[in-house]
Amino acid sequence: MRDLEAVVTGTSGVYFDPYDVDIDRDPYPVYRRLREEAPLYYNDEHGFYAVSRFADVEAGLGEPETFISGRGAIIELIKARIDFPPGVLIFEDPPIHTAHRRLLSGVFTPRKVLAIEPRIREFCARALDPLVGSGRFDFVTDLGKQMPMRTIGMLLGIPEADQRAISDRGDGRLRTEAGQPMEYTDILSGEPFSDYIDWRADHPSDDLMTELLNAEFEDETGTRRKLTREEIITYVTVVAGAGDETTGRLIGWSGKVLADHPDQRRLLVDDPSLIPGAIEEILRFEPPAQHVARYVARDTEVHGRTIPEGSIMLFLLGSANRDHRHYPDGDAFDIHRKITQPLTFGRGTHFCLGAALARLEGRIALEEVLKRFPEWTVETDKATLAPTSTVRGWDTLPTLTS
Repeated sequence: MRDLEAVVTGTSGVYFDPYDVDIDRDPYPVYRRLREEAPLYYNDEHGFYAVSRFADVEAGLGEPETFISGRGAIIELIKARIDFPPGVLIFEDPPIHTAHRRLLSGVFTPRKVLAIEPRIREFCARALDPLVGSGRFDFVTDLGKQMPMRTIGMLLGIPEADQRAISDRGDGRLRTEAGQPMEYTDILSGEPFSDYIDWRADHPSDDLMTELLNAEFEDETGTRRKLTREEIITYVTVVAGAGDETTGRLIGWSGKVLADHPDQRRLLVDDPSLIPGAIEEILRFEPPAQHVARYVARDTEVHGRTIPEGSIMLFLLGSANRDHRHYPDGDAFDIHRKITQPLTFGRGTHFCLGAALARLEGRIALEEVLKRFPEWTVETDKATLAPTSTVRGWDTLPTLTS
């Protein structure tokens, strides 16, 4: 296991490895060094370049013709040279991405998202009320692992009794052995959803699966048609996975960051109107997705160095969000900070379609928690980080409440 002290003091040179569990515990000292000493970094062991400054990450994500998504957005997937099925929106390039994103945008509307707010609150109450007075509460196991899949299940039309099993299966596909790359063979399997889609075809309802079954769109060839069954399965798999994992991590980080900043938590208790801004700051300060990868489709120059076609570029979102050039004193947490375009949800063509939903869930969760538990401390010795190389967050975050 690599000596973290050597990594951050420079005695072994600047080193960053997304699979290194010691770095993952607190990557921000390494990010600071990368921004100042190696704004273009190359990891020879895993074969990727990385940029860490806000301006470089923002610019790179805004060049979809150079840094393409069609080979995957994770190092392991790009290396595997997988042919993704149509509908894996996050791993597509125009023109097929344009057609599929337009279709999903028409189905996954702000109206549908806002309409389920009362049901999200109802679930929070059911999850949290039995814990009031117990003196204990786990942000992840009691809420973060349940609320996002319940929400996506409401939108998709998946029975509540089945939602937890599907969430656990998706979570398991993203897990890695400590220090090891992710296994990619089954990551996009839509098998859990096929029966639901077949049933919904004969029993339509007011949900996203029904809308996807009935939606007509113009595909990348200009043909007006409906989605195939396989495309719908893929869509549902992508929506469910994207909406579950990262939002759960956001809820966990809300608990940890506000435990570390009790004075700012007290301000939120006294004035809940500050909560939306606090969620934005948590998303900047501890983004669940720390980085996103792209395949380099043509030679390009970064910081005076030519990055050859066929390379992998890693955009370090977690580093960019703390870059003092864009956010003064970026390593400080401040719920009053004026957030200007954090890179947490990406940028440009692949800006996350679920950003509004994640913000809504984060806000509701924090509002409902603070109503019941105005103060808490994390049992640090019992808290565990999740072993994934794709998102960073807590597996368990037990707290003592009062």
